[in-house]
Amino acid sequence: MQKLHLVFGGRVTDPRSTEFADLDQLDIVGVFPDYASAEDAWRANAQRTVDDAEMKYVLVHLHRLLWPDQLPEDK
Repeated sequence: MQKLHLVFGGRVTDPRSTEFADLDQLDIVGVFPDYASAEDAWRANAQRTVDDAEMKYVLVHLHRLLWPDQLPEDK
């Protein structure tokens, strides 16, 4: 079974949250086949915007959303 991961980011309304200010302006970095490549993409984008507290990138475990009952709690 593939373990898909999504990386995206954008401007948030509050740096302590993940509520994005404008969904039309989200930066969809991509879907990745494994955690390691998704983490690399997340880290690169987060580092690129590190000086902007209102920019946030997240890594989502798509496989956990698609098949919640079929996967163990691992990356």
